[in-house]
Amino acid sequence: MQQRTSMADLPILPGSTVVVRDGTSIYNGYKGFVQRISGARAAVLFEGGNWDKLITMPLKRLEQV
Repeated sequence: MQQRTSMADLPILPGSTVVVRDGTSIYNGYKGFVQRISGARAAVLFEGGNWDKLITMPLKRLEQV
């Protein structure tokens, strides 16, 4: 029987699309693109209409989509 790999099982790498899962963050639910990873933190680029924002946050607060 073949086992399926879900996106949650794959490592988050630069170029991955992620969603913030942190109820205490103003970015909770925002979808962005991982630009770089350093240690246990990732720089995530959020784009929205006429604004772009690059935020660094812990990898454990991100979910790959």
